[in-house]
Amino acid sequence: MRLANPIPPRIVSMIQVAPMALIFTTMVLLPLGLIFVVSFLDYDFARVFPELYLGSWEDVLTSQLTRDLYAKTFKFVAIVWAVTALLGFCIAYFLAFHVRTMTVRLMLLATVAIPFWTSGPIRAVSWVPLLGREGLVNQALMGLGITSEPLSWLMYSEFAVLIAYVHLLTLPMIVCMVNSMGKIPPSVIQAAQDAGASEWQIIRDIILPLIRPGIAIGTIFVVTAVMGDAFIVKQMSGGQVNTATMAIVTELNAFMYPPAAAKSVVMLVIVLALVGVLLRFADIRKELQR
Repeated sequence: MRLANPIPPRIVSMIQVAPMALIFTTMVLLPLGLIFVVSFLDYDFARVFPELYLGSWEDVLTSQLTRDLYAKTFKFVAIVWAVTALLGFCIAYFLAFHVRTMTVRLMLLATVAIPFWTSGPIRAVSWVPLLGREGLVNQALMGLGITSEPLSWLMYSEFAVLIAYVHLLTLPMIVCMVNSMGKIPPSVIQAAQDAGASEWQIIRDIILPLIRPGIAIGTIFVVTAVMGDAFIVKQMSGGQVNTATMAIVTELNAFMYPPAAAKSVVMLVIVLALVGVLLRFADIRKELQR
């Protein structure tokens, strides 16, 4: 039996998307809009006044200290991305093209992933016995006569922050690259080998172009994690390293909500711009369907 007045498909689509649109609006758009509005308000200790004040934005856009904080954050992003991309590619290449058995490949991936079953604070504290002044690394260096005293920069420094980031973010890069490499037909590699291509030529001309989506998705993980993180910086630097995100946390703890809101908006715009650029190299929907 056919309905006399069927519901138009456009109305049906709007009804289907309405619950998610409502959740997205109330949980994401409204809070972001509130943060944007607060960034233009005046404030003093623990209070925000409904008066227009551009000082927070002037500080974000003109302060040399703020620019230095963002520059340090970008430096962390660049270094962590370079190291994780190199490590991720080498490990993924070994797993995809040198480990022939799927069971062994999954076991090796599980071995890499097992440490991440523990909580973040435990993983951060676990670096102290290794990199601390009385840690294993310093003891080994002094035992071998390489240094006469403990190296203080191994722990609670920028080096320690970078080590923690690399430890945390290499796994997502590996997974993304292995996923892309697993979709390369073996016949393509075999044809290149039959044509006399060296291993480096195969990597440069075949593998790297074909795994570009995996590299882009892994890079998104790295960029968003480093740009938005304050926990690792605080724990691994002992409060001695400051970044743009740490500045936001410090201002929130001091009840300086408008400047924290302004820095948050700038950080969000930067992250969205970087992700938008990276998505030009990776069609996530297509990757999930393959």
